[in-house]
Amino acid sequence: MRSGERDYVGALQKGLAVIEALGASEARLSLSEVARSASLTRAAARRYLLTLARLGYAEFDGGRFSLTPHVLRLGYAYFSSASLPRLAQPIVERIGERTHEVASIAVLDGAEILFLARSARRRIISASTGVGTRMPAYCTAIGRVLLAARADADIERFLKDIRPKKFTPRTLTGQRDLLQAILGARREGYAISDEELEIGLRSIAVPVADSRGQVRLAMSVSLQAARMTPAQMTEHLLPELRAGAAQLSTMI
Repeated sequence: MRSGERDYVGALQKGLAVIEALGASEARLSLSEVARSASLTRAAARRYLLTLARLGYAEFDGGRFSLTPHVLRLGYAYFSSASLPRLAQPIVERIGERTHEVASIAVLDGAEILFLARSARRRIISASTGVGTRMPAYCTAIGRVLLAARADADIERFLKDIRPKKFTPRTLTGQRDLLQAILGARREGYAISDEELEIGLRSIAVPVADSRGQVRLAMSVSLQAARMTPAQMTEHLLPELRAGAAQLSTMI
C-alpha cells in the first residue's frame, strides 16, 4: 500500500460526508435520506449519525436527524485562524463605503462558492448571504471568474458533473451557454450575474491573484437591479473592484 493510501482515513471521510448531507438540507433528514446522500449503507449511516449525536454535533427527534449549533465550532475555528478574511475585511469595507453597495470575497469549494468576508450592509438587497454562505458557482459572478481561471478541461469536466437549476427565467443552464459565459469572464477579466440567482439581484466580480499569479479568490459587489444596469455596473463598480483586488493581491 502506498503511503498516501495508508494515511487516508476512510472513516473520517464518511463522517464528514454525513455532516455535509445534513448541512445541505434545510429540513431534518431520515436515516435513509442521509445514507443515500452520503452514499453509505443504512447501518453505516446510523453509526455515524449516532456518534455525531453523542458528541453533540447532531440531534435526533426519534425519526429524523439534524445538525446542532455545536457544528459551527468547526467553521469558526477556520475563520478565527485564517488570515485571509482578516486581510480582506478592510478592503471589502472600503469598497462598500465607496460604492454604497455590498462587497464580498469568496472561494470556489467544489461546485459552490463560499463567502469568506463581506462588507457591512448599507442597502437592503434581496439576497440573504453572509460569511459562510454557499451559492452555486455556475450562476454567480464570483463562481464564473473563479472557474475562468481553471484549465479548459477542468471547466468542461465541471459543467458535465453539475445539474444546473433554473432559479429564475434568466438563469443560464445549458452547458454551451455556461461555457461561453465562463470563457467570456476569462476574456473580459470580470463577470456579471444579471438576475440569474434571484430576480432583482445583480452582481459583478473580478478574480484576485496571489503572489504566484494563481486565482483561488474573487471579489464582488452585489446590488438591487433597479440601482444600476449592467453597463453602469461596469463603468462605476468595476474600477473599484479592480483596485481592491490589486491591493489584496499584494497581501496574499
